Amino acid sequence: MSKVNWKGSALLSPLPVVAVTCGDMEKSNIITIAWTGIINSDPPKTYVSVRPERFSHKIISETKELCINLTPSQIIRQVDWCGVRSGRDVDKFEKTKLTKEPCTCIGCPQIAESPLTLECKVTDVISLGSHDMFICDIVSVNVDGKLLDEQGKLHLEKAGLAAYCHGEYFALGKKIGKFGFSHAKKRAQSHKR
Repeated sequence: MSKVNWKGSALLSPLPVVAVTCGDMEKSNIITIAWTGIINSDPPKTYVSVRPERFSHKIISETKELCINLTPSQIIRQVDWCGVRSGRDVDKFEKTKLTKEPCTCIGCPQIAESPLTLECKVTDVISLGSHDMFICDIVSVNVDGKLLDEQGKLHLEKAGLAAYCHGEYFALGKKIGKFGFSHAKKRAQSHKR
């Protein structure tokens, strides 16, 4: 198989589709973000990259707080809508009928329909060009109790999460393995010999 070479581009896919909430319970906004991820385990840290001209950029810069709300497929239309409308012009919670819910550790609201929300406090901002990266401590995680089994183990695969891949949304589906399964398989085979 031969590959065609292109110049450097932002083509890492798939990515999570998240609805980032910011502001407070009185005046808040939702912005759809695909530029996010985990950058450290201990302490738990994440980031979101936001264009400086976006309405949410100013809010996050002032409050130094945000929530990363994971998006299940059932609300992908509302979350997409939040990505193409400005919070300067419309109350996105009101228009999308998403439920604003208070957080545990920060003043910004979370989305009740999200199965998992990361409450975040901004620690650093790095200007990168088209976007500013807000680096955050994850100070609390809110999980829908329906995703926990009797032992309290999280089954996020039951959340029906959406993914973003080069301008399109996809529903996550079929399990094809688990972390370390390639090693476990080799070990099991070597014990049989």
